[in-house]
Amino acid sequence: VKGDVLDDYLRMDGVWILTRNKQFYETNNEIECAEKCEAERNFTCRAFLYTRKKLQCLTLAENSKTTLIFSSTDSVLYEKRIYLLQCKRGIGKDYRGTEAKTWRGIPCQKWAEKTPHNPNITPEKYPSAGLEENYCRNPDDDVNGPWCYTTNPAIRFDYCNIPECEGQVMQTTEATEVDCMMCNGEDYHGNVSRTESGLECQRWDAQEPHMHGYTLKHFPGKDLKMNYCRNPDGELRPWCFTTSPTKRWEYCNIPRCTTRPRVSGLSSQCISGHGEDYRGRIAITESGNICQHWNMQFPHKHGWIPDRYPCKGLEENYCRNPDGEKRPWCYTSNSSVRWEYCSIPRCDRTEQGSADVPAQIPQVEECYRDKGLSYRGTTSITESGRKCQAWNSKSPHNLEKILKKFPNADLRENYCRNPDGDDRPWCFTTDPNRIWEYCNLRRCDDHTEEATPNDQKEQSVVLTTPTTSDCINGNGKDYRGTVAKTGNGRTCQEWSSQSPHSHKYFTPLTHPRAGLDKNYCRNPDGDVNGLWCFTTDPEKKWEYCEIPRCSSSDHDCGKFPMRSGRICEQYDMCDASPGSWPWHVSLRSSTNTHHCSGTLIHPQWVLTAAQCLQESTDPSSYMVFLGIQNLNAAAPSLQIRSVQKLLKEPGGADIALLKLHSPVRIGDHVKPVCLPETSLMVERNSVCFLTAFGKTRGTNAGKTLKDIEFPVLENRMCHRPGFLHGSINNHEFCGGFTFRSVHYCEAEVGGPLVCQNKDRFVQYGVTSWGLDCSQPSKPTGFVQIPSFLSWIKNVM
Repeated sequence: VKGDVLDDYLRMDGVWILTRNKQFYETNNEIECAEKCEAERNFTCRAFLYTRKKLQCLTLAENSKTTLIFSSTDSVLYEKRIYLLQCKRGIGKDYRGTEAKTWRGIPCQKWAEKTPHNPNITPEKYPSAGLEENYCRNPDDDVNGPWCYTTNPAIRFDYCNIPECEGQVMQTTEATEVDCMMCNGEDYHGNVSRTESGLECQRWDAQEPHMHGYTLKHFPGKDLKMNYCRNPDGELRPWCFTTSPTKRWEYCNIPRCTTRPRVSGLSSQCISGHGEDYRGRIAITESGNICQHWNMQFPHKHGWIPDRYPCKGLEENYCRNPDGEKRPWCYTSNSSVRWEYCSIPRCDRTEQGSADVPAQIPQVEECYRDKGLSYRGTTSITESGRKCQAWNSKSPHNLEKILKKFPNADLRENYCRNPDGDDRPWCFTTDPNRIWEYCNLRRCDDHTEEATPNDQKEQSVVLTTPTTSDCINGNGKDYRGTVAKTGNGRTCQEWSSQSPHSHKYFTPLTHPRAGLDKNYCRNPDGDVNGLWCFTTDPEKKWEYCEIPRCSSSDHDCGKFPMRSGRICEQYDMCDASPGSWPWHVSLRSSTNTHHCSGTLIHPQWVLTAAQCLQESTDPSSYMVFLGIQNLNAAAPSLQIRSVQKLLKEPGGADIALLKLHSPVRIGDHVKPVCLPETSLMVERNSVCFLTAFGKTRGTNAGKTLKDIEFPVLENRMCHRPGFLHGSINNHEFCGGFTFRSVHYCEAEVGGPLVCQNKDRFVQYGVTSWGLDCSQPSKPTGFVQIPSFLSWIKNVM
């Protein structure tokens, strides 16, 4: 008996793909939409999009392998499995993959072309055989499998090397009861370590052949061990990076469990994050409409049927967030209002609240801890000296909705608070021209902030001298702490041991003053990259250790004492606050013409892009302007330096260093940014900013410094078809807006991408290409600084 028509499709939530060839239909559910796809006669239907709230059905001629893919909250993409399969069943008559080379590596000739070979088998004669482009096919039931006409005039046709699917099917069948996944596999902890096309997975603690940020440190609860398939980031199903240099990542073929997970019952009555885990019993929207039951199709038809989504808690008519919206919502019982958000308090002051809030905090305290979520003091002045507006006031800014949105945030009088999980306490101001600002509050003297996340000792240890604490100064040559694991989690081998790795030089006898005690991380050879050790992993002889730098780093890098609240939309590029990016510099030619940006990383060193130095190799051809907010306006903080040396990265990467003739004067408007402390990329969901000198809106005159909060994308997304098509290098990364267009966003070659780390900014990227960042699917490319830390430190 044939099963559900959707069984022939692969489902992907929250995405949208672009295609010119499509048809619109009105349907009541995904099954009806699938039937439209099966019956489509205008083109070969490879996929369909269904929007659950609008009940919109689009049949598509393309799928995610052939066109652009975007994030879209309410849509679901269903792709026919036959067009995604990269292996063959039997003789491969139904193979519809994209292999286009023979087993010898000769490119295939397009089926519709007549050179170099005039084909007997054409798309016209075999309209149902999938003879598209030059993909391998088996239209004539050849017992040897898929084949194609070749582009070699001497070889008319040849067979393609398409792997068999049987091995994968047998593997999943045997594993069904013991190695299966529920929902989308976010809780999968099995041992499958091959992708759906048969590639071996790369270890999560390895950075070769693919560099990435999916480490135990960044994803501590996601069981990223060995090279097992996992789903740490809410993908459609478990995946892994592959050991193939040409294939960055791929999904794994893991069957669904036959027993469904139990739907959770009553849980907390407040929400954290976006409220995906909310299981309370509120069933009324923020405007007072009663929610429609999830298992009903009246008054609104929808696709969120509880039986199909056993993990989403779709019970009764309770507010839920099954699709990653901003907060829980529901369909309403009002026929004129299809759906609305629900008004549910946040967990800021409950046991389910932020783990950053200490358990016991004095009720009145004129300093804040962590992000200040628990601050209940009476400060009411912003960092620029403006007075705070009362939370229940409507003038000069209407705050009527704020009190309702954060009922447990203690929004009394005009006291500074942090109800929304910002970086620190803030308030709306009484200045009509300034909506909000951070408050004039100091951080409490809390030593636990300097503790290392991976440290095994008590978190309350007070940092004493650099030689005994678990932080480093410089390259850590004098470090005598007790960390004994590498940055990738491998245990260190004892320095006096010769197993599993034999070494004759770095021993307690050869280096008696290097502190080679037990298996602690050390730097006996003065490596510029810092501490290291031999490992107990037979496959990895040695690795660097990740130990933070001690506080009060050189020149107080990356601090932003003069940053104030942004006055434009979050995802718009707007004028930067004076002094907010004191490391952003203007690189000019000898004729005083600005042509690139750069970043001050040391009082005498500037980091920029190598392409900025193409005009001349003579250092005297360039000048560096620092401490300016407008390229065409004089500023009291302006400093000008000539360039003493130019040094391009020797491997050809688009990154270069400039040594200034003399050090700059460090102050509020001129200050170095911090460099990363390890070779790992920035953590997911970090707050990052792109800065550039952009044209002043409405004029062709001066250029002012602009900034925009800029999402960093995992290279898995950048490599997808329609984005960068695999053209991004391993030492690069990309960023941009996959979910929306922005009004204005223009990057600048050589400029910085910086990310916030506590109260500092760290530079992770040098802008290289893709300068128009206003459109989705057009990522901006950056050279990733963690790949060149060794070179930068050696040069300096």
